[in-house]
Amino acid sequence: MTARTSLPRRAAAELIGTAGLLVVVIGSGLKAAELSADTGVALIANSFVSAIGLGLIITLLGPLSGAHLNPVVTLTSWWTRRTGGEGVGGREVPLYVAAQTAGAIGGAVLAEAMFGRTPGAFATQVLDGGHLLVGEVIATAGLVLVIQGLGRIGRARLIPVAVAAYIAAAIWFTSSGSFANPAGTIGRSFSDSFTGIAPGSLPGFVAAQLFGGIVGLALAAFLYGSGAKDREGAPAPGAPAPLPAPGPADGASPDRDAYRTIG
Repeated sequence: MTARTSLPRRAAAELIGTAGLLVVVIGSGLKAAELSADTGVALIANSFVSAIGLGLIITLLGPLSGAHLNPVVTLTSWWTRRTGGEGVGGREVPLYVAAQTAGAIGGAVLAEAMFGRTPGAFATQVLDGGHLLVGEVIATAGLVLVIQGLGRIGRARLIPVAVAAYIAAAIWFTSSGSFANPAGTIGRSFSDSFTGIAPGSLPGFVAAQLFGGIVGLALAAFLYGSGAKDREGAPAPGAPAPLPAPGPADGASPDRDAYRTIG
């Protein structure tokens, strides 16, 4: 008999997972720029490593917290629960978002320090313009659609690899480079590298990401319906895995099996 994972442990998983994601994204960007002066080659390396790291983190931490790593994913999970599906409750949302944001900043600072750079220096890369915001809306809407769609058709086991593949592709096909994550975007403002974003560009990007989450939810509801159960009778998650209610801290989540096999 498995015990459910406690809320503090789930929040810790979100903090550690988001920190790890930022270390991977920023660290691989710094290493790529260090090894090649060709921006295209550096971006190939950065997108490839970021996708692998993201997939591994989701696979490892999904059974604990759902591995949201992203406030938009958490908010769409909460909305899914409100409409009859499985997801996080209202009291969990602020803790998840705070953990993700703190983890993102910590991961960015750690990545900078790991490469011998001055930690805490703000990014100077200004990303503005309506075309970039459109790119963020599309990137985030697609991410939400992938998660919601696979959950609603009973393919939740594919989410780690599918999300990783989508992000790798979206880095290339969107004008913005697919930040698609408010916490991650804030964290990346603490890295003055080609993966960074100037603090002044944050409001527009975060607003575009939140709007993209709404668009993704609307598309999922239109394409798959808003029922709480999929055709096979499994709960339709609003995140990488249905999240359990708070419980004892000394066991594994009952959602462990959803992540045991990918593909």
